[in-house]
Amino acid sequence: MTFATTTKQERMPPDPRAWRRHPRNRHGPRYDFPALIRRCPEFARHVISHPRGGETIDFADPDSVLALNRALLMTDYGLDAWSLPPGHLCPPIPGRAEYLHHVADLLAGGGGDRAVPRGPGVVVLDIGVGANCIYPIIGVAEYGWRFVGTDIDPVSVAWANKLVADNRRLTGLVTCRRQSSPLRIFNGVVKCGETFAVSICNPPFHASAEEAEAGTLRKLRNLGDGTASRAVLNFGGKHSELWCEGGEAGFIQRMIGESAARPDICQWYTTLVSKQGNLPRIRHALKQSRAADVRVIEMNYGQKKSRIVAWTFAA
Repeated sequence: MTFATTTKQERMPPDPRAWRRHPRNRHGPRYDFPALIRRCPEFARHVISHPRGGETIDFADPDSVLALNRALLMTDYGLDAWSLPPGHLCPPIPGRAEYLHHVADLLAGGGGDRAVPRGPGVVVLDIGVGANCIYPIIGVAEYGWRFVGTDIDPVSVAWANKLVADNRRLTGLVTCRRQSSPLRIFNGVVKCGETFAVSICNPPFHASAEEAEAGTLRKLRNLGDGTASRAVLNFGGKHSELWCEGGEAGFIQRMIGESAARPDICQWYTTLVSKQGNLPRIRHALKQSRAADVRVIEMNYGQKKSRIVAWTFAA
């Protein structure tokens, strides 16, 4: 399966004083391994000693990353069970939570002391929900929101719906639909008259399978511990999770075009933008679409920097 990679620096015991995160993000600089093991005893076999002290896991081992995710979701988000089909993306949960907390601030009108809207009356559209169903899981647990997830992969949709059925707290709050066309975003999955408070999206990062594999190998070489060769054997993931025509910028430009054609679907449209170099193209597309308000929200989780682009057509 495809798994979350991290840099050598990130794998070192972090300095809590330098750690940055959204104030509502429950994931700090260190995982509470004893708590995770109490909730998921089988996770204990994946925990190893860090050479510089403390505990960690082998982040180059997909089974260990999967076990960590399962333990986090069951411990911190109240799931009864969680797993993935072979070959599907196993995402970094703390970073996914960071995105949702910033979206909550957006819905609150800017964060600060303003109350975040909570409950099933807030309906969120998750573009590319994936088999992992991470955003709905976190959003239901943290805010009680209701979610509609979409994906072009039928296995991902079926698996995500199975996760919902297997977890009582998700039942009635999450539903997932298949998008039949890889070149469509909202068309074909949003029903007539259906509206959402916000759409979220973590678009495919790469423009080809070769580019996606090269990116994974580059990250693993940064580990500096000889794990890159193992990554080649473990490399997987559905292409819809990793790459698409035009890469990240192309996907977002198509999203902007469809949102302009159907401006009333969402109060706010949002997407992650991993490559800062894509921002000029995205800003230009939004200007051409005549969005009423465009915001770029910087995210700094730990030492990782990313950003959310949000836009609305409401005056």
